[in-house]
Amino acid sequence: MASSATETAAKIDKAAEPASLKRVTFPVTGMTCAACQSFMQRTLAEEAGVRDATVNLMLHNATVTFDPRFASPAGLVAKIRSTGYGAEMPADGASVLEEQEKHDEEQLREYRALRLKAIISVAAGAIAMGLSIPLMSMNATGGLERMKDPFMNWSMRVLDPALRSLMPWLYAINENAIRWSLLVLSAFVAGWAGRRFYVKAWSALRHKTADMNTLVALGTGASFLYSAATTVTPRFFIAHGIAPDVYYDAGILIIGLVLVGNTLESRAKGRTVIALRKLVQLQPKAARVLQSGTEVDVPVEALQPGDVLRVRPGERIPADGEVVAGRSSVDESMLTGESLPVEKNRGDRVIGGTLNQRGSLEYRATAIGAESMLAQIVRLLRDAQSSRAPIQNLADRISAIFVPTVLMFAILTFLGWEIFGHGYGSMQAFAAAVTVLVIACPCAMGLAVPTAVMVATGRGAQFGLLIKGGEALQRLEKVDTVVLDKTGTITTGRPEVTDVLLNPDTSFSRNAIILLAAALERASEHPLGEAVVRYAVENSAAIPQAERFESITGRGVVGVVEGRAVLIGNQQLMADCNISTAPLASVGDEQAAKGRTPLWVAIDGTLAGMIVVADTVKPTATGAIEQLHREGLRVVMLTGDNERTAEAIAREVGVDNVIAGVLPQGKVEAIRKLQAEHRIVAMVGDGVNDSPALAQADVGITMASGSDVAMEAGDVTLMRSDLGGIAPAIALSRGTMRVMRQNLFWAFAYNVVGIPLAAGALYPAFGVMLSPVLGSAAMALSSFSVVTNSLRLSRLKLRAV
Repeated sequence: MASSATETAAKIDKAAEPASLKRVTFPVTGMTCAACQSFMQRTLAEEAGVRDATVNLMLHNATVTFDPRFASPAGLVAKIRSTGYGAEMPADGASVLEEQEKHDEEQLREYRALRLKAIISVAAGAIAMGLSIPLMSMNATGGLERMKDPFMNWSMRVLDPALRSLMPWLYAINENAIRWSLLVLSAFVAGWAGRRFYVKAWSALRHKTADMNTLVALGTGASFLYSAATTVTPRFFIAHGIAPDVYYDAGILIIGLVLVGNTLESRAKGRTVIALRKLVQLQPKAARVLQSGTEVDVPVEALQPGDVLRVRPGERIPADGEVVAGRSSVDESMLTGESLPVEKNRGDRVIGGTLNQRGSLEYRATAIGAESMLAQIVRLLRDAQSSRAPIQNLADRISAIFVPTVLMFAILTFLGWEIFGHGYGSMQAFAAAVTVLVIACPCAMGLAVPTAVMVATGRGAQFGLLIKGGEALQRLEKVDTVVLDKTGTITTGRPEVTDVLLNPDTSFSRNAIILLAAALERASEHPLGEAVVRYAVENSAAIPQAERFESITGRGVVGVVEGRAVLIGNQQLMADCNISTAPLASVGDEQAAKGRTPLWVAIDGTLAGMIVVADTVKPTATGAIEQLHREGLRVVMLTGDNERTAEAIAREVGVDNVIAGVLPQGKVEAIRKLQAEHRIVAMVGDGVNDSPALAQADVGITMASGSDVAMEAGDVTLMRSDLGGIAPAIALSRGTMRVMRQNLFWAFAYNVVGIPLAAGALYPAFGVMLSPVLGSAAMALSSFSVVTNSLRLSRLKLRAV
């Protein structure tokens, strides 16, 4: 279904937001699940002056668009801190590359800390289990009670004989000594490794909310407190007919297994941003600057625009610039996905982070730091990975009520076993309630969509596709019609003058027409005008200056050169100015039929001649369009050129339909007509006059070689200036949406099936009952499985022409 008028207006309004609105991204620490993310997002969105707030659980950051009259970054950070979570102001003067490096270092520290705590906790849990088995053997009542736990049943049957054989001295230890040893060990694990769960659960309680930490803290805290009570006053429980069981081992193992899951999840999260990390690592730390003919090594941060740098074979280019001397080939594959090296000569542009191969180059730095192409790509990719896909809204709505619902279900589980579980005892009710608490996992729901977005945008960047985020991915999946601009998109965008034809009645020479036309076109940015200027420079004397220059959109240019009124443009411009084109009309038709563009030149109100310009088709265009057809997509060519020229190009490349002779406003209307036919439209262009159509389309796809305005208007940017990336982008979006749906299905199914099993739904009929330890293991693996499934996208095979 095509975009509604409301959606289109929203896209255009967003692009036209007042300059007074500001946007800030800052790190947020302490979030562990979707409930944390949902709470934090609601908290920020409710602040006065906040227009939009997006919190990313994967990147642990918040991106807020706000009105500085009513809100400030410092105030937003303070608000987050007041809720018990951590936040920091963005580092002043830090480049996006430095920020990413800092984020990677923090993520590595977090992973190492989690890994250490997980290893020690699981080891402590194994020790606690080893001590608990002799304890159950000593306490016949407790042994019978805990034998109802299938996990402990298995432990007793398998481990008890082994322990009696290998470590008989365990069974000689005093029962109270074992209990107190377990209490100390459990207190250590809970206070050190598990401290994060209790601190965050308490903070959530203070702010009248709940999250995953609440569930873990309640489950492990209840088992610890009950076990501590039976250790301190065992006779009280015996007097009331309750077995003085201890569940220290279960509490320790729950903490350990949850930390194992967090560790695996953290490691997998690190892999989701591997493409971003590789981009950051492309930036060299130092550059070789030429100062008075001498090479001086300076830090990249000290470079200034205008510095002349030398790059030797095998070195990475430190900053963007323009070659002033030397010749080489440069590997740009990490930025553009193009596997073949690109030849560089004097006047060519080089990009920081790319690899110089066989020659030595000297070039003048033009863009450094945050203005460099590499920094812009990293920033775009980080923004994309921080964005949200609309499909995430369902998970967010469920996450907002998930934990309170689980808490209520755990209470009902306990009461159900107490009331209807005749003969099973309070301990079975207690174990079932704890299992419900620890098996429930809101994390999987919170990670289902963001992990897929992060991996997909990273995979796209490796292939030379910059996708603006989850919303763009979701819309791109449904595209069924691709509209291609002609100039610079299907064709090279670098036309050449093939002929100059004179009006038989004109008194102007061929050279005079070229010079007058070039004088006007020099002020124009249109590729056809650039072709005229290049031709004049190569074949004529100095180009004169133009006065009163005016560009008439979709028609051509007019102005005054050396006192003469000059017009150059299409046949419609001539008609608007009442200038007859009859003397060259038949020749113009012939040229147009061959796919060439006739530029009509009038001087002082009379037709002087025609400059014929040809824009050649890109080598990969035909193959790329064939690839789109194989994907079942309809391909339309949209151009401001005359119909004959457009039809000739269309026949050559094989598009399905041609819409020619349209102005920028007409391009928007053409997109609207396609959308009115219930088509989902992707518009591909690279010029300023494409920006309105790119904004109107359901998905705007721009070329990296195009103008900055067009790149901002697009949802997807092709780093290579050809159409070969369109089909892979659509394939990537379809694969990503498939993984998102799989993740959401398994995240929901896991909880829908796991929680009733934990409550003991199958126990009366089949005797199947989950242990709290097994429940915590299942919870730990659920989030890990979602992240791992998303990582499959990093291996998705994308094929370009």
